[in-house]
Amino acid sequence: MQHVDEFLRPAPGIDSDNPDIEQKAKDLCGGLKDDAGKARSLFYWVRDEIKYTPLVPVDALQNYRASKTLERGRGFCVEKAALLAALARAAGIPARVHLADIRNHLISPRLIKVMGTNLFSCHGYSELYLEEKWVKATPAFDLAMCRENRIAPVEFDARQDGIFHSHNLEGELHIEYVRDRGFYTGVPMDEILADWLQVYGADSLERLKRYLEEERARIS
Repeated sequence: MQHVDEFLRPAPGIDSDNPDIEQKAKDLCGGLKDDAGKARSLFYWVRDEIKYTPLVPVDALQNYRASKTLERGRGFCVEKAALLAALARAAGIPARVHLADIRNHLISPRLIKVMGTNLFSCHGYSELYLEEKWVKATPAFDLAMCRENRIAPVEFDARQDGIFHSHNLEGELHIEYVRDRGFYTGVPMDEILADWLQVYGADSLERLKRYLEEERARIS
């Protein structure tokens, strides 16, 4: 276990020692004896109870912090991955964040206008250390969102990798993994922001800010 000890400690964005994180992990894992059962409980809670939304600024570490996502009740992929990792660490399961670039072939035209591409740089998911191996767990899209948009939900049995499906329920091409960026002890804020600016351009943060404001006004 020595080589995974660092993935049991708090790290930037993964504040597993936060009292609210510790209590939520205790609530979700109470009565469960094995790590696999605990991992499944944590995964499905984060997947479905923390609603997926891209409507969160990407340029501040506080927005990625697990306890902040828990309080907010919503987040996008990296934020939900950090929350699952924090809950897992609080439950005694080594966990980390993994980043990859993906193409989403079904994103909305409005988001394409903001990003200028269907490439999502630094998509994040969790990895949990179970039965002496790392298992991928992608809690990003909640079940309600999947049903509404005919997306195949990611399932997780704590033994096999749970990642995005390549096609939606209509058989249309959906998610394509194009680059693996490796794993991280905490949320690599500097790398995420640098890659965002490189991929989407220097004015992308201002475009994103306007998009977030318009979307909040639209759904309020």
